[in-house]
Amino acid sequence: MNSNISVSRRDFLGGAAGFVASAAVWPGNAFAQTGFVSKRPAPSARRFRSKAVDGAIESISARMSDPELAWLFSNCLPNTLDTTVTFTNGPSGPDTVVVTGDIPAMWLRDSSAQVWPYLPFVAADSELAQLIGGVIRRQTRCILTDPYANAFMPDLASREPLPWSKTDHTEMKPGVGERKWEVDSLCYPVRLAHQYWRTTHDTKPFGAEWVRAMHAILETFKAQQRKASRGPYHFQREAFSPYDTLSGDGYGNPARPVGLIYSGFRPSDDACIYPLNIPGNFFAVITLQRIEEMLTEIAHDSAAASEASRLRSEIKAALDAHARVHHPTAGEIWAYEIDAFGNAICMDDANVPSLLALPYLGSCSETDPMYLATRRFVLSEANPYFFRGSAAEGIGGPHIGQDMIWPMAIIMRALTTDDEKEQLQCIKWLKTTHAGTGFMHESFNKNDPANFTRAWFAWANTLFGELILKLDKTNPKLLEKA
Repeated sequence: MNSNISVSRRDFLGGAAGFVASAAVWPGNAFAQTGFVSKRPAPSARRFRSKAVDGAIESISARMSDPELAWLFSNCLPNTLDTTVTFTNGPSGPDTVVVTGDIPAMWLRDSSAQVWPYLPFVAADSELAQLIGGVIRRQTRCILTDPYANAFMPDLASREPLPWSKTDHTEMKPGVGERKWEVDSLCYPVRLAHQYWRTTHDTKPFGAEWVRAMHAILETFKAQQRKASRGPYHFQREAFSPYDTLSGDGYGNPARPVGLIYSGFRPSDDACIYPLNIPGNFFAVITLQRIEEMLTEIAHDSAAASEASRLRSEIKAALDAHARVHHPTAGEIWAYEIDAFGNAICMDDANVPSLLALPYLGSCSETDPMYLATRRFVLSEANPYFFRGSAAEGIGGPHIGQDMIWPMAIIMRALTTDDEKEQLQCIKWLKTTHAGTGFMHESFNKNDPANFTRAWFAWANTLFGELILKLDKTNPKLLEKA
């Protein structure tokens, strides 16, 4: 981090955690008699209130046998709505800012994932549907502001980025909070938009501005295939950690142009070692399929739809040709990153997209033999970022470091299996590692859950809520056993 910057990201998060710990608590709730007092803000202090979401919390919690698990669910599922959204519905239509929690900025990835679990409730809650439509509109504006940025400020006219981005060597634009190019940043908004459209049949968010944003995604993906040049994006930061900057004059390490999309950074916001990130490219394939479908059926833009189809086929063929590696103990698996010169990193990271999360994102089946082999590898100590301790076992990553397990990865493990025993074990770990806070965290020490990072991380909270919603739908009896 540049020595001229007085506030680092870690300093900022430390200060934010204190705010969350002192947040208002609503005492009148059904859990008080069990000793579990709600950690939600008082109703009058909630950023957005959805009767449909609150009704589901009440209904599902009543069917859960474990009061602590029900309490966790009731705190976590609504956390994004309770604490992170700013929703307006003016003359130009709905507009929704979704900050990530303890950082006052909107990540394209996080904001999409944060509201995703609420999509099943939009049919019963028209205002919730408008709120998510507002997220899509805001993300469209963000993409058109800068398709290479990962995070944006609530005021898109602001010339004040996040504190640690102020002296970055890159082409910073107004409204950008941080400019780390990550393939998945452009995939997540498409995933949200496609599911919103399929759920509501509402096409109002998908006007000319949205079509321009889809064109921008296609052009960015093509530019970052780097067939003729390194492209327009570069990034350098005077940073203590090598994961916070890019080598090669800001363009990253070299890779052979084989049709895959280069990424500067991983979903963790850590720099790629080899710039061809395999989970990100898998996510791009399904994203391009969704873009093709929406441009065809909504925008009637056959030329751009055909380009999306061509690009999707090219990336898929490149994955088929280059993503597989032979690991000395795991056999044939998918690599995490490659350079297409024959070098590869065999690991997985807790952040999504990950190799573990590929079925969750629609990139493969849970029963795909290659996925199952890769899954066995990433959930073993052959993965350098898989940690097993006295409190739990799970995947972490270099972003926080050694022995720090991410609840997100435990949740994703449960979301990508139908093995009841494995699901129950994941729930047990999640229930016993929240350190009495009633919320999921970014990470915790494998032997000491009280040693955790980020007390207010809304994506992890709503993802936990999504897990309970899925289990209630697919195996409700499991929640009686948990």
